[in-house]
This record gives sequence, structure tokens and C-alpha cells, in this order.
Amino acid sequence: MQNALIASVGAYAPERVLTNEYFNQLLGEDVDTWLRENVHIRERRWCAPEESTADLCEHAARRALTRAGVEPADVDLIVLATDTPEYISPSTASVLQHRLGAHRAGTFDINTACAGFVTALDIGAKYIRTDDHYRNVLVIGGYAMSKYLNLSDKKTVTLFADGAGAVVLQGVSEAANRGFLASELRTMGQYHDWMGIYAGGTHRPISPEVIAHHEHQLQFVRKFPKELNPNTWTDMARQLCQRIGVRPADVQHYFITQININSIWETLDRLSVPRERATTIMHRYGYTGSACIPMAFNEAWEQGRVQPGDLCLFIGSGGGLAFAAAAFRM
Repeated sequence: MQNALIASVGAYAPERVLTNEYFNQLLGEDVDTWLRENVHIRERRWCAPEESTADLCEHAARRALTRAGVEPADVDLIVLATDTPEYISPSTASVLQHRLGAHRAGTFDINTACAGFVTALDIGAKYIRTDDHYRNVLVIGGYAMSKYLNLSDKKTVTLFADGAGAVVLQGVSEAANRGFLASELRTMGQYHDWMGIYAGGTHRPISPEVIAHHEHQLQFVRKFPKELNPNTWTDMARQLCQRIGVRPADVQHYFITQININSIWETLDRLSVPRERATTIMHRYGYTGSACIPMAFNEAWEQGRVQPGDLCLFIGSGGGLAFAAAAFRM
């Protein structure tokens, strides 16, 4: 049976940079201090008016394919994770397939919000492991949440940003103890109405009333318990390590949802793992949802910190609430 190896990664963020000072002026108050001290966000990238999720994904995908030495025509499957799609229908993955010239590839989108990339990684790996027809699978996380922000809502407008990250998974039959090792998906559906974009679908179609009340934009309805992410991330990491026969300290890299640096540090402290094993990028990119984990992975890859044989845990969480974790050995 072939296993799925991560052959390459690519990422992209828009050129438009917004510092915290921009939001001080927009909102008429000091938000910079809180952002720096509590979530370590100093700046972020937003799409230009003419940019969209498919544009971001195309840049990231082309970089990943080039690094893997894979031609678009050799891609067998594209799995694209986003909750800011190009359209409600058809899929953003189909748009990307056409732009890339990946004419042989099957495509589909998934939406598990900010847990989407790791969920897509899990799906792509299992396609490769169960069917040797799939040799090159392109997995992408894309996010253009700036398009859905209420510019007067400081709870959301200062945090969320845009970007995309992609990996190429390749099927290799002789990959002993390398590649995909284990995964786990969890959902806490009781939180589905606590944060999200609640209009634009069949439950609440777009109307003048919806627009007037900003229901078509991202909303924090209720504040999540602050221990929810550290508790779940820690438990998922321990469960995966137990299943693959290692200790958390044996993992060289943790790539975790970049919403709150303190939650990441708390998780690693609980696992008795040095904090520097978690790559963090929110200080320059803000919170990029389903793109943040591959963007962090890309940064570690480009800096030469991810080496053959390294064990990586990818742990994502997002609205729904959805959680996803996967273990790969490079």
C-alpha cells in the first residue's frame, strides 16, 4: 500500500499590508496595545478589491507544484478547504483546476471553517492510501475573510486577514514509517451558532434587512471558553502520539491554528514541549483561518527548519466547532 508524503508546500499573502495603526484610526481608539500584548498581531494582509480566494489559492498552488516538480496536468485530485469561497456554487476547486490547467484532476471544496486545511490533508492522504490511482494530490487552504468583515466591529475587523497555503501530497509505495501516520477529527456542534457568517445560505438568504443588520458578515455571537482550544489541542496531540507510539516531546514541529499565541503556548506547556517547536506567524499575517497552518508550515519549510525524518503535528480548530489533527513524518 502506498502512503502519502508531503512533497512540498507553498503559500501566498496579498500585497496590501494593514498595520494596527490603521485600525486605531479606523475605530478611533487604541487597539494596537491589546493586539500586541494579547494575540501578538502587529500587521496583516488583506486582498485588493479585485482579488479573491481563487487568486490567493492559485499563487500558493503554483508555488507548491513548482517546488514538488509536478506539472498541473499530473495532478490527480484537488481538495480545497475554505469558508470564504469564490461562489456559493460551483466549487472554488473547480475554478482553480481550470486556471492551473490541471485537466485530469478531480476537485471538491470542503468547509470545516478554520479546521479545513487539516481536514483536507486527512482526506487527501486517505485517497492516496486507499487507491493507487491517486499519486499527486493538491491540498489547499484559502481564506479571504476581509471580504466578510464589518469595518465597525472591532471584535472581528482587527483579527482576521487573508492568505492561502498549499501542499502537494505524493503517493510513495516504499515510504516506511514516513508520510501520513494518523489523524483525528472532532466536532462540538453545540457551538455552531456562536461564531460564523449566518446569512447568504438557505437559512437566511440575502435581503436588505440582512444587509442592514450585517448578518451577511462575520459575527462573534458569544465568547468561547478560553480553555476550549488548549484543552482540545492538548488532548488530540496526546491521543495521536499514543496511537503512533511516541511522546509529545518526540515531535519536532507543531503547526497549530494561529488565532491566539497564548493558547498555543499553553498547549505546548501542558505537553512539556519547548514553545519554539510551534511556528507562529500571526504577528505578520493576522489570523488567516484555513490558510494559517499551511502558511506557518511554509515559513518553517522555507527557513530550513523542517528536515527529512522530522515528525510534524498539524492541529486545527474553527467554527462549528470543528477540530482536526494529523501526524506526518517528513
